[in-house]
Amino acid sequence: MGSNRSWVTEFILVGFHLSAKMEKLLFWIFSLFYIFSLLANGTILGLICLDLRLHTPMYFFLSHLAIIDMSYASNNVPKMMANLTFLYLGFAATECLILMVMSYDRFVAICHPLQYTVIMSWRMCRALAATSWACGFILALVHAVLLLRLPFCGPWEVNHLFCEILSVLKLACVDTWINQVVLLAASVFVLVGPLCLMLVSYIHILCAILKIQSKEGRRKAFSTCSSHLCVVGLFFGIAMLVYMVPDSNQREEEEKILSLFHSLFNPLLNPLIYSLRNAQVKGALYRALQKRSV
Repeated sequence: MGSNRSWVTEFILVGFHLSAKMEKLLFWIFSLFYIFSLLANGTILGLICLDLRLHTPMYFFLSHLAIIDMSYASNNVPKMMANLTFLYLGFAATECLILMVMSYDRFVAICHPLQYTVIMSWRMCRALAATSWACGFILALVHAVLLLRLPFCGPWEVNHLFCEILSVLKLACVDTWINQVVLLAASVFVLVGPLCLMLVSYIHILCAILKIQSKEGRRKAFSTCSSHLCVVGLFFGIAMLVYMVPDSNQREEEEKILSLFHSLFNPLLNPLIYSLRNAQVKGALYRALQKRSV
C-alpha cells in the first residue's frame, strides 16, 4: 500500500433507501418501540426484584435476560464503531448463552424435580450467569480487537443501520479471512452449540411431560416451557439467518430488516411473551398495583 493513501477513520451509515417523509415516520415508530421495550423489560426486572415469590432460579435468569434486552436495544445509540460493535456482539452472545442456561433450568425442573433445589442452587445460578456474561464479552472483545487492527481505505459508507460487523468487514482493504473464520467459529459456539443443547434438553422435557398421567399436569408443565421456546425460536432463527446463511448483495436489504427486528423488536417481544403467558408474572404485577393503590 502506498504511503500517500488516506485511511478511513469515520463511517457513514446508509440505512434504508427511503424518502425523507417515510424516514421521519419510521423514526417515530421505532422510537415508540424502543420506549415500550425499555418499559416492558424494566417492569419485568422491577417485579422480579420486588416480589419475593419470583426469587427463583427461573426468574433470576429472566432478570438477566431483561437487562440484556434493555442494553441490547440501547447499544445502537453510541457512535464509536469499536464500542458499538463490541457491545452489540457482547450482548448478543450473552443472550444466546443465557437462553441456553434457561433451557437447562427448565430441564432440571421438569426431568429432575426432586433434585431441583440442590442442582439449581443460588451458587450454581450465579456461576452460570457470570459465565454467560464473561464468555459473551470475551468473544466480543476478540472480534473488536481483530476488527480494529484492519485498515480501511475507502469507501466509507456502511450499508447497514449500524456498524454491524459483517457490513464493516466488507469495507476493509485487506483480506479478512481471519475475522471471517473467528466469526464463523463464534457463531457455532454461541448459536449452533447452544441450540443443539437446547434441542436435546427439550426432547428430554417432552418425554418427561408425556409420562405425566394427568392432563392438567401436562398442561402446566408445557406452559412453563412454551414461553422460552417462543423466545428461542425468534432469537436464534433470526440470528442464524443473518450470520450463518451465505451473504449476497441481493440479501442486504433483507438483512437490515432482520437485524432491526433482532435488535429492537425482539427485546420488546420477550417481556410480552413471558408476561402474557406467565400467571406468576401477571400475579406479581397485580400485587404491585394493589400496593400502589393502597
